[in-house]
Amino acid sequence: MTVKLDIISDPICPWCYIGKTNLDKALAQIPDHPFTIEWHPFQLNPDMPVEGMDRRAYLEGKFGGKQAAVKAYAPVVDAAQKAGLTINYEAIKRTPNTLDAHRLIHWAGIESKQTEAVDALFHAYFVDGRDIGSAEVLGDIADSIGMDAAMVQKLLATDNDTDDIKSRDAHSRQMGVSSVPTFIVDNRHAVPGAQPPELWLKVMGEIIDQMHSASPTD
Repeated sequence: MTVKLDIISDPICPWCYIGKTNLDKALAQIPDHPFTIEWHPFQLNPDMPVEGMDRRAYLEGKFGGKQAAVKAYAPVVDAAQKAGLTINYEAIKRTPNTLDAHRLIHWAGIESKQTEAVDALFHAYFVDGRDIGSAEVLGDIADSIGMDAAMVQKLLATDNDTDDIKSRDAHSRQMGVSSVPTFIVDNRHAVPGAQPPELWLKVMGEIIDQMHSASPTD
């Protein structure tokens, strides 16, 4: 018996990267954990131009200047370090539109490679500073996780699944999701934010206890 863990996320969200890292640490401590994980789309910047924009201009426009941007990101840098991550902000030159990245995650899910796609996108953006709005980069990422890169690039040249991604994003907002990551446990309990591994260990422990108590005994 498993419990569904739905994760609403955007691959350019640093808190999502940190949140996944913390969740992974907890999952590694319980190899037979109860979760079946599915990722869902949420665009932090749904109005971003298709080609993305210069990252410095984006940050200064969003936060009102360089110093304000640095101040806003200070908690992110601290949380990333605590999670054991080094985010290479200097390498990130563009803030992409993430619609196509979400399409790739969706297609990866059809091949049971969704989490691998999410991992690869986070690494490409936050460590390598790659433009994950680029079809060429997304094709490389697809290839790196064993997907057909040529097919992915062919699909990216169409509108396949674009409306589906947008409607799923809108559905999350209609449910009240306003920030990511948001984790939904068993379709009932929403857990917002980049929670520490200890919280996930507690949640999993409670679920496992409930499963044991519900199991028929001889």
